[in-house]
Amino acid sequence: MERFKLVQLSFCVVILQAVRGLSDARLAEYMQESSKEQEWLVGIRRELHQWPELMYEEHNTSLFLRKALDDLNIPYKFPAAKTGIVATIGKGDPVVALRTDIDALPIHEESDVPFRSQIDGKSHACGHDSHMTMLLGGAKLLKKREPELKGTVKLIFQPAEEGGAGGERMVKEGHLKDVKAIFGFHVWPASPTGSILTKTGTIMGAAAQFNVTVRGKGGHAAMPHTTVDPVVAGAAIVTALQTVIARETDPVHSQVVSVTRFNTGENAYNVIPDVVKLGATYRSLTHEGMVRMKKRMYEIMTSTAAAYSCSAEIDWMEEAHPYYPPTVNDPALAAFVKDVGARVLENSSRVKEAVPTLAGEDFSFYSHTAGVPACFTFLGIRDEQLGTTHGLHTPQFKLDESVLKLGAALHAGLATEFLDTYQGGLSGSSRDEL
Repeated sequence: MERFKLVQLSFCVVILQAVRGLSDARLAEYMQESSKEQEWLVGIRRELHQWPELMYEEHNTSLFLRKALDDLNIPYKFPAAKTGIVATIGKGDPVVALRTDIDALPIHEESDVPFRSQIDGKSHACGHDSHMTMLLGGAKLLKKREPELKGTVKLIFQPAEEGGAGGERMVKEGHLKDVKAIFGFHVWPASPTGSILTKTGTIMGAAAQFNVTVRGKGGHAAMPHTTVDPVVAGAAIVTALQTVIARETDPVHSQVVSVTRFNTGENAYNVIPDVVKLGATYRSLTHEGMVRMKKRMYEIMTSTAAAYSCSAEIDWMEEAHPYYPPTVNDPALAAFVKDVGARVLENSSRVKEAVPTLAGEDFSFYSHTAGVPACFTFLGIRDEQLGTTHGLHTPQFKLDESVLKLGAALHAGLATEFLDTYQGGLSGSSRDEL
């Protein structure tokens, strides 16, 4: 009997090794095929790069994407979240989703590339043009193997990541109801080209912003005793807010509040204004941290203004710039991405542990609000010789386009591997914790 069990076990090991070998071969093929499509990928990315559109204004971008999907014979639903698209490849359960953002930024491009933005004051300074391209590349690879897919791949082309909470709108419209897992990527100029970075748990912070109107009583600057000076009150608020971080937050818990606007108006130099307006952002790696910060900041701002005989009115900007929850990666999916990434690259040393950042990302809504197990991953693009060292959201931002073929292969690899591995859905995930 024991000998029979050993034979059975050996047979199972052989089968598993054979399946793993076939899977590795398929991932290698994705990378090879993606490399052959590099010229096509670059062409798409450069076209998108030249015609950036801001959140919920991505009409021509959406039209371009729909034309590309038509050319690939991939069906889709439009509109989704106003200007977005949801496409599908394959059929049946389970359903795995791949997501890209499609909007640009109100930043004038100053890079030296010949295909720079053709629209003054707007550019793809956050790399969303490359994200769209990589998802289209992955879709092209997947479409070739559609009969082999053991489920459905949903392609989400999401608008308004840059402040408009397009991800939340996708969730509210029901586009995530049948999804068992979702993956997303972001190019990352802080890490070398060809590297893949992700982690279990929080990878990007929660983010929100607010405006403060400090009201006093203006007058002549030579007679401040006849005024109630909102400038002094506003300055005190700026300083007092930092105590939320320096004296009320555990030093090992990352949080920040940054006052980035202080407007006293266009008064003469000898005039104390009636009103001062402040603008700020606050961030934390936890939702609970954001709730506590908001409460304490309100108390500090109103009481500090009152101490200077002024008033403070706070606008949390919940409609214009919605709160973004922290982006939290499912532990099983984070390990899964690292495994697939190492096999696509055939080099595990280029798959690294991501360092969390307090930058915000509305990919977070897919896990936080929809409760879908999710994993967000950074793709390095830093190359000193190419000059792709400038940060995101800067006028000089540039992309190392060799990342396009890697991103396309990863999209395809994650989708097919997930459908093969998790036929019953993702068990043991952090869905309930999110």
